[in-house]
Amino acid sequence: MDETIVNIHDAKTRLSQLVARAERGERVTIARNGEPVAQLGPITSPTGPAVSPDDPLLNLDQFATEGTGGQLSNADIDRLVYGGP
Repeated sequence: MDETIVNIHDAKTRLSQLVARAERGERVTIARNGEPVAQLGPITSPTGPAVSPDDPLLNLDQFATEGTGGQLSNADIDRLVYGGP
């Protein structure tokens, strides 16, 4: 990832350009009197939706059986995993 250091006055003057560079993946460090004080960069997107701790797929031990699992239909499995009538 590219990185650029600009002083705070220059950053105020060229903010729109610096934001456009950040959108393209560049990280911009803003300095005051030569000392880095802030960074401008792309936002990282989340890896996916958060999974609830009670999601059945995280609690397979509650649904696991030894052997073939018996004669469960797809509807039976859906009821066990997702609840319902």
